[in-house]
Amino acid sequence: MKPSMQSKLEHLQARLTELNSLMSHEDVTQNMDQFRKYSKEHAEISPVVAKFAQYQSAQEDELAAIEMRQDIESRVFAEEEIKLARERMVNLGEELQKLLLPKDPNDDKNIFIEIRAGTGGDESALFSADLLRMYIRYAERQRWKTEIISASESDLGGYKEVILRLEGEQVYSKLKFESGGHRVQRVPQTETQGRIHTSACTVAVLAEADEIEAVQINPSELRIDTFRASG
Repeated sequence: MKPSMQSKLEHLQARLTELNSLMSHEDVTQNMDQFRKYSKEHAEISPVVAKFAQYQSAQEDELAAIEMRQDIESRVFAEEEIKLARERMVNLGEELQKLLLPKDPNDDKNIFIEIRAGTGGDESALFSADLLRMYIRYAERQRWKTEIISASESDLGGYKEVILRLEGEQVYSKLKFESGGHRVQRVPQTETQGRIHTSACTVAVLAEADEIEAVQINPSELRIDTFRASG
């Protein structure tokens, strides 16, 4: 691991300890705005610090195995432990690099997923229904809330178009790359001769817009012009 990355992670580790202390202070718990601010920062850096703790544990395992290798009888076992510890460090290092990347400002937002049937006729509409069920099942596993906003059903029980709202933690972050074309090759329910057909659907993932506060306009700032029609 690069020294700069190690330093960044150690700083986050110290910051998490500081946040734990700050959030226990009575004056902070009584100030909800400040408490929410600290809670959000705590939630953002906790997964990074937890992953770094796993990396540090792998480092300690490597050092212990290197020391064990000095014993002739334990050398073979120690070499295997060193190999495993280094593999863990490589994998954890890559995960930590991803966690340290700048966050998308929309990652914490709820989303709308729009699924539209494309080429393939009725089979494409059935494929849309399959995609909808897939997203709903995935949402259930993630403990997200789901709501079908609108749907245009086909004659065979599929969807020409359906819009699904998902609400929960890191929804946009986990599903934003679903946008685009989706294709399936299979023997459709509408096929009587067993031939394989290709059907396609398009999926759009949109982050839910923030609520806009009501705009207050002072009547004294308004200018109203009236005109009389000529002719």
